[in-house]
Amino acid sequence: MKKTVSVILVCFFVLSVSLAYAHPPSNITITFDMATKMLKAVITHQVSNPSSHYIYKVDVGLNGKEIISQQLSSQDDNKGQTVSYFIPDAKPGDTISVEGYCNISGKLEDEIKVSS
Repeated sequence: MKKTVSVILVCFFVLSVSLAYAHPPSNITITFDMATKMLKAVITHQVSNPSSHYIYKVDVGLNGKEIISQQLSSQDDNKGQTVSYFIPDAKPGDTISVEGYCNISGKLEDEIKVSS
């Protein structure tokens, strides 16, 4: 019985420590070039090891409808992830949203209005 309680306590401790290091992205900087129809998103996500703790998915929406969903297996570097997409249907006044997901815990979404 004492061994079972010890194992449960160790598991609880390990889980709580790993969750303490998990965090969602802290910022998303979105730019859209109307001339080239290119979207660039810089997703800030500070980590110590970008191959084990990283942005694993990026979703892009146009006027509330998901148009792109990309899964990733690691992050560019320990500072974050940069993605670029061609959005041919975007026009002035449209809203483009970008959502970045941490592979351990959390997500962040931001959006911009397309200007001419």
